[in-house]
Amino acid sequence: MSLLPHSWQSGSSPTPTQTAKLWEERQQRVKKAFVHAYNGYEKYAAPMDELKPLSNVGLNNFNGWGVTAFDALDTMLMMDLKDEYQRALNIVRDADFTTSQVSPVPRFVPFFETVIRYLGGLLSAYALSEDRIHLERAEDLVRSLDRVFDTPSGMPYYAVDPATGMQDGPKIGILAEIATLQLEYTYLAKLTGKMEHFNRSQAIMNTFASADLKETNGMFPIRWNITSGQPFNYHLSVGAQADSAHEYLLKLYLLTGKTDKASLEMYIRATTSIIMHLLYLSPERNLLYVTDTDNTIFDSAARPSHIFEHLSCFLPGLLALGAHTLPLDNLDDLGIDLDKLGNEKMFGYAGKGYKTLKGYNLKELHMWAAEGLANTCWVTYADQPTGLGPDEISIIAWKGAPPENKSYLWIDAVDRWKRSGGRGTIPGLADPVPVIYSEEERLSSKKTERDYVLRKAGYLLRPETVESLYLLWRITGDEKWRQRGWGIFEAIERETKTMSGYASLSAVYTTPGIRIDSMPSYFLAETLKYLYLLCTDKDVYPLDKWVFNTEAHPFPIFSWTEAERTQFKLE
Repeated sequence: MSLLPHSWQSGSSPTPTQTAKLWEERQQRVKKAFVHAYNGYEKYAAPMDELKPLSNVGLNNFNGWGVTAFDALDTMLMMDLKDEYQRALNIVRDADFTTSQVSPVPRFVPFFETVIRYLGGLLSAYALSEDRIHLERAEDLVRSLDRVFDTPSGMPYYAVDPATGMQDGPKIGILAEIATLQLEYTYLAKLTGKMEHFNRSQAIMNTFASADLKETNGMFPIRWNITSGQPFNYHLSVGAQADSAHEYLLKLYLLTGKTDKASLEMYIRATTSIIMHLLYLSPERNLLYVTDTDNTIFDSAARPSHIFEHLSCFLPGLLALGAHTLPLDNLDDLGIDLDKLGNEKMFGYAGKGYKTLKGYNLKELHMWAAEGLANTCWVTYADQPTGLGPDEISIIAWKGAPPENKSYLWIDAVDRWKRSGGRGTIPGLADPVPVIYSEEERLSSKKTERDYVLRKAGYLLRPETVESLYLLWRITGDEKWRQRGWGIFEAIERETKTMSGYASLSAVYTTPGIRIDSMPSYFLAETLKYLYLLCTDKDVYPLDKWVFNTEAHPFPIFSWTEAERTQFKLE
């Protein structure tokens, strides 16, 4: 077993004193990577949706309207790629939103992916360019999707056929798919002044506000009955099928100039539940991780899965953003009383968790959780021979000491640390030392120094870890987050680059990585964008002026006018 870190952690890595010129050069390298990927898409795939970077052909997997071009519009504008942007406008103009090009018939359009990639891309491109074509096309798009909302609760179906208005999907919806539209529809309402767009967002928030969450500690479970607008089960997660819904609670509050108090209260309830019940420590390196649990968290049969997903690596960035933008150390300034927020009559046993957290400075606690989680997200990259992180890992069980012999809640460890007088490092915050296994060691069931085994070994060019590294660097100013992000970019260049673009990997445990024929549009919309911004000394999109949607499309923070407050019936 090797304990030697990758090259970016040793002699070749940048130090905090290295010059701005070095980062400017690195930024140009990221820009060059984007140009390589987008030009490959243009040459071999456009106007289809995505490029297959090994076979050099296109495929239509998101409606056939050219999702890579739409998703990458704002990245081109940020990078000042005028030629690419002008060519992409042709795809924007020509897209026929009245019918999907993906077989079979009827051609259903997945609402969630269409909103975050297409609508988010159009609105952000309009915010950055003020080209009216983007706003016009955004309105064309939402008109074609509108029948997806024909439910008693206002929650959308999974998909709709824009040609006929026929909906598709079960009556039991997935949290992320029914609750990741508020930023896009609210911003569109601001831009157009149209009540119908605002109502689509508000219907979701009203339904959540009236939902019975006693059994889930005030947190939204994954599955919902879209007819009744009530939870269908008690499966709690911040990973797949849930992630962006939690994210939009804070971001809607920020987008609307910190006026949507209901969203803020839901965010504080959700993060309280996450901190109290879903954050754990691993046995060897005390890695802080977030997992999911089935059934109510108060049910004696409920057990955490101890699966940690790459998708969950957005959470450290979100927690840091909340700690940075909210006076969590003085909730009275926000008009929020934790005792009332965690009222036991309304939220079952939730009040106990709120009482525990009242003993902490919430701003500090949220930042501790953010930094500890970000350390773990990063080290899952640094542990691999490729330098790229797996899609899912399973944490190895504790043996002996912690409660129930299997798990160790982070808040219990922090409480113990606090009672000891706060001696030593805060649990979960020590910088972990990477552990790189040889192939023989990886296959050995006796190896436990890493704390986990690979559950899904692929790297899908995902952005969540670099997103959090970017936010932590901007918020803390600590260069280690920036350096770690640069190391990930170098690994992407080394392991995934092809003649025409960049390929996902089916396995990260051997180098060179085992490539698969896929380059998702989010690689250009998110992964390369956050890496580009990470290399920028100037804070081009300040966090008090811009909010990024879940696909990394920035929207400007705004305030409602008095006329709009009256029109939209805001308090």
